[in-house]
Amino acid sequence: MLRSGICLGVAACAGFAVTAAARAEGLPEALAKAYQTNPQLNAERARQRATDENVPQALAGYRPQIVASLSSGLQAVRDLLPDNTIQGATLKPWVIGVTVTQTLFNGFKTANSVRVAELQVQSGREALRNVGQGVLLDAVTAYTNVLANQSLVDAQRTNVAFLRETLEITQRRLKAGDVTPTDTSQAEARLSRGLADLNAAEVNLAVSQATYTQVIGNPPTQLRAAETVDRYLPHSRDEATNLAFKENPAVIAAGFDVDVATTSIRVAESSLLPTITLQGSASHSIDSDPSLSTFRTDQASVIGQMTAPIYDGGTAASQTRQAKEVASQSRLVLDQVRNQARTAALGAWVANEGAKIAVTASESEVRAATVALQGVQKEAAGGQRTTVDVLNSEADLISAKARLIGAQRDRVIASYTLLSAIGRLDVKTLGLNTPGYLPEVHYQQVRDAWHGLRTPSGQ
Repeated sequence: MLRSGICLGVAACAGFAVTAAARAEGLPEALAKAYQTNPQLNAERARQRATDENVPQALAGYRPQIVASLSSGLQAVRDLLPDNTIQGATLKPWVIGVTVTQTLFNGFKTANSVRVAELQVQSGREALRNVGQGVLLDAVTAYTNVLANQSLVDAQRTNVAFLRETLEITQRRLKAGDVTPTDTSQAEARLSRGLADLNAAEVNLAVSQATYTQVIGNPPTQLRAAETVDRYLPHSRDEATNLAFKENPAVIAAGFDVDVATTSIRVAESSLLPTITLQGSASHSIDSDPSLSTFRTDQASVIGQMTAPIYDGGTAASQTRQAKEVASQSRLVLDQVRNQARTAALGAWVANEGAKIAVTASESEVRAATVALQGVQKEAAGGQRTTVDVLNSEADLISAKARLIGAQRDRVIASYTLLSAIGRLDVKTLGLNTPGYLPEVHYQQVRDAWHGLRTPSGQ
């Protein structure tokens, strides 16, 4: 009797030796590898580290700007003196100086720019979490597809062996005069169909193994049964919807995007306000012109400056209006993402509940089809059934097994899909044996960096 809710891949795992079992790779191990090595996820982590750099760039507006200058060259001079004589000289002037500029007020542009950058970091972290969920779900799908296709190949091989045996029995009965040549032809036709189905199953297995290698990072070896994650799932449809609204990373990221767009309005408006700067400079120059009484000049100055825009052709006003429209767009996008999250959560909940029913029904179908085949075989041996009845009963059984294998695969994927829809498909929830990636670590490393070209990773 088949167990209700049995894990996918029992047929693929049965009969393994102890050493093979020691090398077996379970779904948690595969998910840990994908989390560590998947190129898509690692690329998203690099994108997030680049987004972190927006904050120190914005904070630079609070810091002084220091510029050093050095000029030197040759200068030919011809002077016409009052007595109409010409005096010429070749000069070698040079000047060295340093200028320090500190912005005291810029219409709160720096403060708002820092806020925008910080909100972009928050939004990027949620986008990274969303990609991480997608990669883990892809890994679950790839893993269960390999298990399902392995089971289908085994089932088709068993089917081919049965059809060969049936053909041999039919041929012996034909020689004994118990059946007609038509029965033999029917058995041969079903065997050819079984061989074609086996070939198709082997092709699908090869494709799923290649996909597994792409997502997980290594070819599948001996895979263990995949379990569902029902213990982490909500208990009602309403709970699933509420969790999706609160914890789905796409929804949270869209909320941060609204804050980014709203704050960007104030950044644009800062161009309409005055700017106050304080500039200090010092220079040292030498001029070898013999007609001058001064050959060396040292200068130092501190200058405060305020500039107020009067009219810039309408650029700042246009940028402000543009930022307001972007903010309106981001609010509409947030509503759209919320609707999508609600639909995804409802769909995942219904699919998961439906997958439970499908597994139970498929198990009952396999049991009934097995009993039916055994009965038809006995009746055929007694002359009460024909060869085609046996072949049809076997076809019903193999179809039932294929549906059960597909239902078991869909059952596992559906549970992980629902976990992803509520925003909890992550390393911590699953308890994977791998350290979680912490984007805030890199953020703290670069946030207050005043200088340096190397990344925290040493690049």
